[in-house]
Amino acid sequence: MSLDDVSTVPTVRPRGGDEPVAAAWTDYVAAARQLDGVRRGAATAAAEQARAVEAAREELAGVHARLAPQQARLRELGVPAISLAPTPPEVTEAARSMVGGPAAVLAALRAARGWADAADAALVARGPLRPAAWPPAVRNVLLYGPLALVVPVLQLVVFLVTGVGVASAVALVVGLPMPAVAFAVGWVGVGRLFPPESGVRLDRTPRLGALVCLVPAVLVAAGIMLALLAG
Repeated sequence: MSLDDVSTVPTVRPRGGDEPVAAAWTDYVAAARQLDGVRRGAATAAAEQARAVEAAREELAGVHARLAPQQARLRELGVPAISLAPTPPEVTEAARSMVGGPAAVLAALRAARGWADAADAALVARGPLRPAAWPPAVRNVLLYGPLALVVPVLQLVVFLVTGVGVASAVALVVGLPMPAVAFAVGWVGVGRLFPPESGVRLDRTPRLGALVCLVPAVLVAAGIMLALLAG
């Protein structure tokens, strides 16, 4: 008789002189039912653990597939290889978080996949075609430069249209404080258009910005002034 059969047998009631036999039979059936419950629970736990192990293996393969190209991309961007390897304290902490068995390992791997997704998003956001990924000097010149050319270009247009006269002199005087205005607008614009990442200080390259805003204005003003003096 198997445990499944015993677990379905009703308890025998004692009759007359059969009380010792009936009591023994009752104890046996109770023990068999308890053992059957333990066996079923163990089988269920084993099945769940096997499913968790299989899911953890699949998750591990997916995380490995995600990390390999990320590592290659970071190496291309100049990140040293030693920075891409976990430190001993990190390894110890990761091992400590996985002592709970396959379920804990699966949870840790899913968290790692989330971090890999975040890393992909960060790499895409700082792609080579996005100004946020460019060096600060190149990125800021894109803003300081056009602002610095607005007033000098207008001064040249006025001079070419009106020639040596009052209009050119007025344009020259009005344009004197414009480099400072262009620099201030560029300073604010860099912070608005190229916001830094959390915890990173924004590099506005103030010296470069001041030079870019000042040089065109000085050259154009000097040229117009010499033309006015010569006229």
